[in-house]
Amino acid sequence: MDLNSASTVVLQVLTQATSQDTAVLKPAEEQLKQWETQPGFYSVLLNIFTNHTLDINVRWLAVLYFKHGIDRYWRRVAPHALSEEEKTTLRAGLITNFNEPINQIATQIAVLIAKVARLDCPRQWPELIPTLIESVKVQDDLRQHRALLTFYHVTKTLASKRLAADRKLFYDLASGIYNFACSLWNHHTDTFLQQVSSGNEAAILSSLERTLLSLKVLRKLTVNGFVEPHKNMEVMGFLHGIFERLKQFLECSRSIGTDNVCRDRLEKTIILFTKVLLDFLDQHPFSFTPLIQRSLEFSVSYVFTEVGEGVTFERFIVQCMNLIKMIVKNYAYKPSKNFEDSSPETLEAHKIKMAFFTYPTLTEICRRLVSHYFLLTEEELTMWEEDPEGFTVEETGGDSWKYSLRPCTEVLFIDIFHEYNQTLTPVLLEMMQRLQGPTNVEDMNALLIKDAVYNAVGLAAYELFDSVDFDQWFKNQLLPELQVIHNRYKPLRRRVIWLIGQWISVKFKSDLRPMLYEAICNLLQDQDLVVRIETATTLKLTVDDFEFRTDQFLPYLETMFTLLFQLLQQVTECDTKMHVLHVLSCVIERVNMQIRPYVGCLVQYLPLLWKQSEEHNMLRCAILTTLIHLVQGLGADSKNLYPFLLPVIQLSTDVSQPPHVYLLEDGLELWLVTLENSPCITPELLRIFQNMSPLLELSSENLRTCFKIINGYIFLSSTEFLQTYAVGLCQSFCELLKEITTEGQVQVLKVVENALKVNPILGPQMFQPILPYVFKGIIEGERYPVVMSTYLGVMGRVLLQNTSFFSSLLNEMAHKFNQEMDQLLGNMIEMWVDRMDNITQPERRKLSALALLSLLPSDNSVIQDKFCGIINISVEGLHDVMTEDPETGTYKDCMLMSHLEEPKVTEDEEPPTEQDKRKKMLALKDPVHTVSLQQFIYEKLKAQQEMLGEQGFQSLMETVDTEIVTQLQEFLQGF
Repeated sequence: MDLNSASTVVLQVLTQATSQDTAVLKPAEEQLKQWETQPGFYSVLLNIFTNHTLDINVRWLAVLYFKHGIDRYWRRVAPHALSEEEKTTLRAGLITNFNEPINQIATQIAVLIAKVARLDCPRQWPELIPTLIESVKVQDDLRQHRALLTFYHVTKTLASKRLAADRKLFYDLASGIYNFACSLWNHHTDTFLQQVSSGNEAAILSSLERTLLSLKVLRKLTVNGFVEPHKNMEVMGFLHGIFERLKQFLECSRSIGTDNVCRDRLEKTIILFTKVLLDFLDQHPFSFTPLIQRSLEFSVSYVFTEVGEGVTFERFIVQCMNLIKMIVKNYAYKPSKNFEDSSPETLEAHKIKMAFFTYPTLTEICRRLVSHYFLLTEEELTMWEEDPEGFTVEETGGDSWKYSLRPCTEVLFIDIFHEYNQTLTPVLLEMMQRLQGPTNVEDMNALLIKDAVYNAVGLAAYELFDSVDFDQWFKNQLLPELQVIHNRYKPLRRRVIWLIGQWISVKFKSDLRPMLYEAICNLLQDQDLVVRIETATTLKLTVDDFEFRTDQFLPYLETMFTLLFQLLQQVTECDTKMHVLHVLSCVIERVNMQIRPYVGCLVQYLPLLWKQSEEHNMLRCAILTTLIHLVQGLGADSKNLYPFLLPVIQLSTDVSQPPHVYLLEDGLELWLVTLENSPCITPELLRIFQNMSPLLELSSENLRTCFKIINGYIFLSSTEFLQTYAVGLCQSFCELLKEITTEGQVQVLKVVENALKVNPILGPQMFQPILPYVFKGIIEGERYPVVMSTYLGVMGRVLLQNTSFFSSLLNEMAHKFNQEMDQLLGNMIEMWVDRMDNITQPERRKLSALALLSLLPSDNSVIQDKFCGIINISVEGLHDVMTEDPETGTYKDCMLMSHLEEPKVTEDEEPPTEQDKRKKMLALKDPVHTVSLQQFIYEKLKAQQEMLGEQGFQSLMETVDTEIVTQLQEFLQGF
């Protein structure tokens, strides 16, 4: 591409590509795509985006196309890779001038230079770093800033490389430029500190921006640039100097307004100082040891004493707390139980920690955390009043502990209390003692203090196990507090019910639960929404607990379920509805069938909620979970939900519908439990199986559930199901078997095995294309035992229950292998006998014995030749299934099932599903459970004897080992 002639054309097309008119935009994008691989195209783009007279949007687009080109075509091995000559020209052009006037474009140029540096620096681009170092020294403000911006992005990118050779190059780079980077940072920092007093906002902002960028460079060099940074005086000097610099910057915050760009940049710089310390501690814990004392002194003084008053801000406090937490919890600083096994570095760090965390220091930290940081703020109380649901979401902030003050203080408290519980337990107990009895509702400060102390007692529940008689405290103190209905007491009502939730799995007598359930029923009717939501949370923790007893809970079930449903209707936020639905699900799951009389209102409401939540997929996931538990609780009665339930399953499991990304896993689970609890097939339930074929093609982690669903249909209505879907299912299975894992093969074959078990006549016909694959696997001696076992299970079903089909299959395979049928049959029996030990399930072992015995009586010489092996397997089978009656001394087949027994279900067991009942009925028709192996052997041997005559039969028996014959005779006594 000729630069002069092409520039005009490319510029014109880029201009068209910035158009809002798609008729103009689309052809331009196509043209640019074609030019991506043209030599010279990126040189033209460079000329365009470095020409400051052109339109900003056009230049921006040129930079983006250049950046994408680096990703695709810069590497030597890439298809249509740029020539080395053009890359040399481009590298030189990129660092000729650092004078881009537009901030956003300057950032993009810095990023693309860093991308090239990642691939070429320093080997193909040795001049990059020296050029940047020279450029950041210039006096021109714009050029200096842009060079510094580029310097940061290049350093950041090179620091992120992980290969050993690249790490070595970065170490060399860091040691070579660290002194300069420190000087640069100190220069810009001093300039900023001098200008703060001038009041010139533009000058302050300019120098602060340079301070921030140079500190970003130093952060990457310090954290990633040295193997043993503690041995480098410059590195440790910089790190020790951070604390003094932090003090200076925090003091500057008094001079700079609270609501301007300078303030924002200043706070970002202060936070960056703390990030340097946190990153360095994370990457080099032992190199950080000399900084432990100073870090703790600094953080504790600013967070827990008056030193920080007027200069600290929330994010800074959070970072300081994170620093304390990381030092307290750091595994590298914890000696082994046997001190002699610990490294000297660990012992040194531990010694510094112990020297710092004295009794007065720990006591003050604990008291300040509870009495200052745990207190509900005016802002939080206002939010409670104005947006109660928003308040509850904020309070349960998930993974926000690193960035949000309240969760951060609570995590720090938990970690310090755990580490120093012997010291801090008496301190917290004393705080509890002071708060015995009711609190004056007019004294808001006293109420908030009690709330904070109760919060601490809840967070430290596991540590206080041996120190607090919680049962007595619950009866004498907490329960009466829940009964104070004054509006100003609501923070304590909410805190007390939360506190009980924290202790329920730690220490709470089962006998007290009815009293708690009574209190929960009352609080679910509280006038305050936040209290009701918190109560629902504690209810969930209570029913989830290991010691939960259904009999204690049932008297309160109707009231609680009704009140929870009313709460679900009342709340409006998606997150809160999800939470309440989750509580309802847990209740339904624990009481199971006992829920049936009370779910009518919920069943009527869920279709409306599903419709309203069309834009909220996570809420729909919660609805699916609730439906799963509802179906399990309703059992066969869940059929009444089908008008709503089946369209929900249809949508959730349809991979052509966008919501399936969120809903598929829960949708499949709901589909499965619906089948398991269905009393009979319906046309609609059969129809949604159309969704299955694309799901099998996905081969995702949900494949196991898909196989369970297929089995569910086979057990529910094998004839209708197989006649409708077997052909397509068989095609899917044949494709899966080519590429699936061993476990996946077993799952496919189990489906076939179940189909043969349920429907011995139709099953083999429907899965006919798969059976040669199974036969071949047996003949060739499949090497994986679990697969071979399943092959033999499938073939055993065919041989035992559909002899004519087995004969036609044997004939087909004889043609394929170009062998005689008898010879092939002999090979199969021989492999079966040889690999019998691969079968571990007693049912399959008995099935194998029955299947091979079914070949008798026979005058076929091949079968007679394998007679010894068949008898060996039969005797093994007898050992597996025969149990001796101690009274009579006779043997009986333990697998026989003579009638349908309804097993008694204990409270802890789930009642049998409709599918469990179907499997039980199926077992009553299964030869494995209806045919006595002992009698079957006797009848087959007697028939063989009659066919061959006494002498011929004796000759045949002589082929069997005498020990095996003796065992056989023992089992057949009485026949």
